[in-house]
Amino acid sequence: MQIKITPTLLKGRITPPSSKSISHRALICSILAKCDEPKNLLDSDDIWATRNAFTATENIDCNESGSTLRFLIPVFAAMGKTVTFHGRGELPNRTIEPYIDELPKHGITFHTTEMPYKISGQLQAGEYLISGSLSSQFITGLLLALPLLDGDSEIILTSPLQSKPYVDLTIDVMKQFGVGVQETPQGYSVKGNQSYQPCDFSVETDMSQAAFFAVANKLGADIEIAGLNPNSLQGDKKVFDIVKSPPPYNIDAGDIPDLVPILTVLCALTDGEHRIYNCSRLRIKECDRLAAISTELNKLGACVKINESDELIITGVEQLSGTNLPLKAGIQTQVLCSTWNDHRIAMALTIAAMKCMDFLILENAECVKKSYVNFYDDIRKLGGIIDVVDV
Repeated sequence: MQIKITPTLLKGRITPPSSKSISHRALICSILAKCDEPKNLLDSDDIWATRNAFTATENIDCNESGSTLRFLIPVFAAMGKTVTFHGRGELPNRTIEPYIDELPKHGITFHTTEMPYKISGQLQAGEYLISGSLSSQFITGLLLALPLLDGDSEIILTSPLQSKPYVDLTIDVMKQFGVGVQETPQGYSVKGNQSYQPCDFSVETDMSQAAFFAVANKLGADIEIAGLNPNSLQGDKKVFDIVKSPPPYNIDAGDIPDLVPILTVLCALTDGEHRIYNCSRLRIKECDRLAAISTELNKLGACVKINESDELIITGVEQLSGTNLPLKAGIQTQVLCSTWNDHRIAMALTIAAMKCMDFLILENAECVKKSYVNFYDDIRKLGGIIDVVDV
């Protein structure tokens, strides 16, 4: 689907959707506790992938969800299931090397080391050596699984943990379902023979999605963002501190990688020279997000550079260009910007369109369904002008 976005400042009141990160974790815990699904569970492609995994038999379709894949490999291994994990898009290119290296030491056989991944065996308790530099999702997957084992376990981090707030979020959700985890100087200690208990859980609003509206406000919109939990453990609530801070921006993305696309938009449209660092992991997300956001914003007249350390160096401009090409029914129009089939790139560029001189055309705009099904409807509620382009 291609959409045409006409530049306009947004105004009104919006409640962002429920947290995708918490929805994944709470859904898994509720299934393991054999209780009702959490209230306010996010309705998105990624969450459906996790839900459907537990009703599948031998073949698990992770769709494009890295969380589904990385959370459920150890969970299903702890349950002693022989299953094959399938995926599409960029998911087959996203590494699970920490599991392939470590789980075979604890009773699991990987029959394949490329997707589709077939596993069998019974996960055993013990000492797990895991890098914290690739993704916190591997730590979360183990934390969800290890309490189910017959014996105590230790996770020992072999490198500093990136995106630690996501692990803190995991531990908090598990605690509400009656399962405990102890943080240690080396990593985490998990008692075995625990069981998930039924819990009346409600998923809070997603700070990652609220970030798009927070940046829009900084760029001139007037949006009341409702439903936020001021005491949230979501690391991405840091966006509200960032937009309140004076430029130029010098942003450490180590704990907030999902904010990088929209923070790049913020920097690109704010006077000064800005830097976003500790973001090399964005090379291996749903797409190469560093290349994606720099390429597409530069098409619009921004000045975004990637240095040899995979840092973004951004010189702000006042306005972006857009395109004023005529649209003719039945004729293929030039697509000015690609979403790279990445939901966060699509949403970031939609906010950037507010500051374009002419309308903006996005291809593969439907990729927002991965995390925010009603994103374009919500933009329209705020006065945004978005039309589907027939080609």
